[in-house]
Amino acid sequence: MEQYKRDFIAFLEGAGVLKFGDFTAKSGRKIPYFINAGEIKTGAQIARLGEFYAKAYMEKLGRKDAVLFGPAYKGIPLAVSAAAALAKEGLDAPFFFNRKEAKDHGEGGLLVGYVPKSGQEVVIIEDVITAGTAIRESMALLDPLEGVKVAAAFVMVDRKEKGQGEKSAVQEVEAAFGFPVYSIATVYDILEYLSEDPRNEEHIARIQAYLAVNGAKA
Repeated sequence: MEQYKRDFIAFLEGAGVLKFGDFTAKSGRKIPYFINAGEIKTGAQIARLGEFYAKAYMEKLGRKDAVLFGPAYKGIPLAVSAAAALAKEGLDAPFFFNRKEAKDHGEGGLLVGYVPKSGQEVVIIEDVITAGTAIRESMALLDPLEGVKVAAAFVMVDRKEKGQGEKSAVQEVEAAFGFPVYSIATVYDILEYLSEDPRNEEHIARIQAYLAVNGAKA
């Protein structure tokens, strides 16, 4: 496993973002581990997380000019921190996000920040992929933007789970919308990281048992 992935998972665990226990995902599945970006609570933490997103962006897309979209609510600080980190690399990416409810005064509307123009590309910045529900919700907001294309999506962790069928949620999203979904790390990277400490044996067993049922077959 690449060192930056090990550093990233250690960061998630240290910040309380990566937790082990009994949780319910947005998809409704009962899961033995949870990735909660809401646990990022300090300036240093969100700045560090943005650096990991920026590293993944530069690795996968290079210096592509794109507008970052952070879905409300957790995606908002993720997109902002990624934009700030990219700016330090010399790529000044605009960003925007959505409101949960349309504002009926002032500037109004559902979108806040730089609204992309026809011919521009958007990169979605999300926290995790489980069943692909959040990405589909984002596309419902972005589809009405005339002439705007989604170039890619980035998530912290690809859980490598089934989506609505036997393929992974990432594969289904890619097939449905025609853009790649990249992750900083995957659940299998997490398992490899956990295997380096014998005290994680129970966590490993529970995650492997869960993937045996809910893991993507393709």
